[in-house]
Amino acid sequence: MKAILDTLIERYPALATCRDSIWSAAQALVDSYAAGGKLLIAGNGGSAADAEHIVGEMMKSFVLRKKLPEGYGDALVAADPDMGAFLRDNLHGALPAIALDGHVALTTACMNDFDPQLGFAQQVNGYGCPGDVFLAISTSGNSRNVLYAAVAARARGLKVIGLTGERPSKLDALCDICIKVPAVETFKVQEFHLPVYHCLCLMVEHHFYKD
Repeated sequence: MKAILDTLIERYPALATCRDSIWSAAQALVDSYAAGGKLLIAGNGGSAADAEHIVGEMMKSFVLRKKLPEGYGDALVAADPDMGAFLRDNLHGALPAIALDGHVALTTACMNDFDPQLGFAQQVNGYGCPGDVFLAISTSGNSRNVLYAAVAARARGLKVIGLTGERPSKLDALCDICIKVPAVETFKVQEFHLPVYHCLCLMVEHHFYKD
């Protein structure tokens, strides 16, 4: 894991200011997954796209082959010898992750029934369990719906990781760990966010799946 982080800083020297927070975030994810937890992610606009991107890296193989849990291949074959064998040979393992931006029916119901800013918080309330991790992505750190979700996460016993720009923000006080990339303009912040979360995905994957 350290070598992966070193490579990130070598490629993006400006991110040296984030080394400790990235390392702490990776450790928090490892601890959560090791205890059977999951990752919930929320963001708006480009940050919503980043949330979906992270799920794509976590829920299947990224760089390493994520192996199925021990015994699951045999259970698949026992359930159906033909289809189970195909599933055993082709399914990837997964690190459970849910992006909270994509549930249109639920989100629009929240918008219609009580408050459009509470869609993420409602999902944290429903999905979140103590020991899970909530990743709050906000270039400003002040997105109201993300802040509400962070409060809900803390109340339910989730660890909160922020991914923001360098300016002080309201999200800072709600995070256990905040990765503040060294940029202010939205597009520049987003340009740093991608290598940061790729690094996190790689670090966690290597912890659990490197032979």
